Amino acid sequence: MKIELHRIPVREVVAGYVDSAENGVRGFGGRLNIRPAFQREFIYRDRQRDEVIRTVRRGFPLNVMYWVRNAEGGFEMLDGQQRTLSICQYVNNEFSIDHHKFENLTKEEREAILNYELTIYICEGEEREKLKWFEVVNTAGEQLNAQERRNAQYTGTWLYDAKKHF
Repeated sequence: MKIELHRIPVREVVAGYVDSAENGVRGFGGRLNIRPAFQREFIYRDRQRDEVIRTVRRGFPLNVMYWVRNAEGGFEMLDGQQRTLSICQYVNNEFSIDHHKFENLTKEEREAILNYELTIYICEGEEREKLKWFEVVNTAGEQLNAQERRNAQYTGTWLYDAKKHF
């Protein structure tokens, strides 16, 4: 598997952000599938989500993220979905922290968030390599349960339907 380091500003990642529920979540000008079929739903609690934003606002380093280049030339989120969604939702004014939505920050504060560079490794490789790497990078943080590991291996439209009903 080929893995390259990139520094991508928040403004580029949140560009074109749209959450269409089971139809997908996209960002990075529509080129990043933030919730590919093998990913679980958003599970961060408010405290975890808020700490992501506080980390960015303070300019502290945020954990690295991993994207995989797909056959169409776009990307799929391999690791970092929870952090990416937290940032996109905040910039999209979907929640506030300490009674401040993104739109209520000063211009300088908003620019600091938008200019914050995320550390992203972009990976290229075969499907089995991608799934193995997904399992490796998900050994820390919010642990995958057995069903989530199975979902990463067996994807398809039926998986979306199953998530809707169960």
